[in-house]
Amino acid sequence: MIIYFEGVVIVISKNDVILDNEDIEIQLFLEAIFQKYDYDFRDYSRAHIKRRILSKKVRDNFSSISEMQHRVIYDELFFLEMLSEFSINVTEMFRDPEFFLYFRKEVVPYLMTYPRLKIWHAGCSTGEEVYSMAILLKEEGLLERCQIYATDFNEKVLKKAEEGIFSMESIKDYTRNYIEAGGKKDFSDYYIAKYESAIINQSLKKHIMFNEHNLVVDQVFGEMNVIICRNVLIYFNKELQNKVLNLFDESLPKGGILCLGSKETLKNSNTMINFEVYDEMSKVYRKKFQGLNL
Repeated sequence: MIIYFEGVVIVISKNDVILDNEDIEIQLFLEAIFQKYDYDFRDYSRAHIKRRILSKKVRDNFSSISEMQHRVIYDELFFLEMLSEFSINVTEMFRDPEFFLYFRKEVVPYLMTYPRLKIWHAGCSTGEEVYSMAILLKEEGLLERCQIYATDFNEKVLKKAEEGIFSMESIKDYTRNYIEAGGKKDFSDYYIAKYESAIINQSLKKHIMFNEHNLVVDQVFGEMNVIICRNVLIYFNKELQNKVLNLFDESLPKGGILCLGSKETLKNSNTMINFEVYDEMSKVYRKKFQGLNL
């Protein structure tokens, strides 16, 4: 199927499922965002994107997605609202404590062999997992030799992440996660309580740099020793997952560590040939040394 949009030819292959007018409108809406703002959501999971668009349509009383398309082209503020809609911000400190416990026990001893470490948290959202890793590295005596780069495409959530201010209500759950992740101190050592908020200590922040980076359209962020990208790929289709995994492959030297989310895997990806499994349950992989196995 061929669709013409403002002079641009959009080819939809026979493998793409276009069932009704609403699906076509969504295709055009995403194309409009890409053409106008260079943000590419066309290869995100269609079920996820459709859910977000329809939710926004109902809340803002649009008569159709086509009406939203006109609005997003001519109203940059509305585009920024859609950017927030598409951004995935489901996170918490020491999320999946078993991952952090494994990282502490099995990966940290390997990282101790490096004099300096560069760690990339890709798709860092509001920063909870970034600060979690900083705490873990501090307790293991590694933080002083680390530079952590935390990136996301959403400027709004990056600003919140850099502030490092979380609700005291959420701190209750985070404390439980911290203990299950093998925490060695009192979790309250890492934040200052002020009114109803918890402010992360500056000693952790000084090792973290927050930067805008879009995994879909941007290039290699830099050579890293560790890349952590957890629960982001599940929102991409298979083609985009492979593209991002290739980006991570290019960013890691031999021996570099890649950490994915609990529902993500390198298996069946075209990059798996370059990695070996550190632990499939924890979704930790290491880039192969030539001729050397784990």
